[in-house]
Parts: sequence; structure tokens; C-alpha cells
Amino acid sequence: MSRVTPEEINEFLRSEFGGNSNRCEAVGDRWAVAKMETSATNLRPGGIISGPTVFGICDAALYYACFTVMGIVPMVLTSEMSIRFMRPARGEVLRARAELHHAGRRSLIGSVVAWTDDPDKPVAAAQGTYVAPLPQ
Repeated sequence: MSRVTPEEINEFLRSEFGGNSNRCEAVGDRWAVAKMETSATNLRPGGIISGPTVFGICDAALYYACFTVMGIVPMVLTSEMSIRFMRPARGEVLRARAELHHAGRRSLIGSVVAWTDDPDKPVAAAQGTYVAPLPQ
């Protein structure tokens, strides 16, 4: 069972990351979905969503998934992340679903799949590790 709701995550984003262009669409037990509506600033020639934009939404989805087990901990940080681009990302809406495979005291490890129009046709797959802040 998730420790947070999409509404709580989105309120946190509004208050702490005013320029953030994506939102949390859904959460569950150790998973989260990030959603972003694309704009001209995110596009490469040919209407392809830029790689950094796709990477960013994958990172955001994994950040939100961490909250499902920890609660909202702003300083949980990306330790490492890798991505494989599978096909050009074209579309007006970009989504990414992250799933945590390990949630220890200090590290959280998960994988992410990003897509535009059809979740069965991913545009990228990523995996990453987040680290929790040390207790003060």
C-alpha cells in the first residue's frame, strides 16, 4: 500500500518545484506513473521528444515511486540511472511508470518504462538507484 497519494506528491511539486513540467498521475504499492504534456520546448526536429526530456520523466517517476515506501522525503537523491532509447518518442503526452525492486534503508532500486501513445510500445527503458538521506 502506498504511503502517499498522487495529490500529495503533486502538491509537494507545486510548492517545491514550481517550474516542474510533469506530474504524478498514479501510485500504488512500490510503483508510480509520471505524466507530462509535451510542448515545443521539448521537441527535436521531426516532432521527436528530446532524450533529456524522456530521461527526466523516467527519473521523476522513480522519485515518486520512492515516496510510496518512504513518504515524501525531498532529499532522496538519484545515485545512478541508465536509459535505453527504443524508438523515437512522438506524441503530445509522455508517461513513465517506475517500479521499485528493492527498498532498503539507504538505497532504493527500480526500473522504469516510458511511452507516448501506447504503453505496449515503450520509447525507453531505464533503471536506477536512489539513496535516502542520512539521519540527522
